[in-house]
Amino acid sequence: MKVVIIGSGNVATVLGRKILHAGHEILQVISLHEKHAKTLAKELNCGYTSQWENMIDSAGIYVVAISDNSLLGLDAHLSLPNKLIVHTAGSVSKDVLKKISRNYGVIWPLQSVRKENDKIPEIPLLVDGNTEDDLTLIFDFAKTISDNVHIASDETRLKLHTAAVFVNNFTNHLYALTEEYCKKENIDFNLLLPIIDETAGRLHFSSASQMQTGPAIRNDRATINRHLELLKNHPALKELYKTLTESIQKVNK
Repeated sequence: MKVVIIGSGNVATVLGRKILHAGHEILQVISLHEKHAKTLAKELNCGYTSQWENMIDSAGIYVVAISDNSLLGLDAHLSLPNKLIVHTAGSVSKDVLKKISRNYGVIWPLQSVRKENDKIPEIPLLVDGNTEDDLTLIFDFAKTISDNVHIASDETRLKLHTAAVFVNNFTNHLYALTEEYCKKENIDFNLLLPIIDETAGRLHFSSASQMQTGPAIRNDRATINRHLELLKNHPALKELYKTLTESIQKVNK
């Protein structure tokens, strides 16, 4: 297909690479940040613009990879009657595009992607379309860039987006807090990387609830109290430790 990509950030870049690798022709990158548009267009061997009026109107699909807030006002700048347009957001309804075109939908990559990474991870794609015909076109296009494609409604994507915040954003926040704790206590955070990898790897073959370990599930009060005493100089971390301990014990009582 002939493709126009709207956006120049992480998702636009990574999907652009996947689309190009799949053999599609990318005609243009559009971004209000002209420098970023030029950089991505050079990589994808296509044209670019920072002006809506210079957008190419001959593409078969327009992939909008911009922030959620920018999506909400996109119809003030863009009109593509009868053209297929999709956005890439997990928590925004496909109907945000209905004033732009009668043919619209979603291709949401359920993955944390960074354009700086040379290796592209497996990317599940959650798709939806305004009509059955649009959904078929979107699904078939998505299958060319990922082997892991599923149909998901607005409600399903929002639920999965919420779940992704827990397993990705919140988990990473715990890593960040722990890394800071290690720095302050002059211990090596890198020594924790093998246990991080092992715990995450277990999820591929077993339920997380079945793999829960630690002093909280054992109700090892002596160890818990020693940890809390050690954290007295880190009050925010101490409260988080108590909250998570109580949650584990409540779930496993």
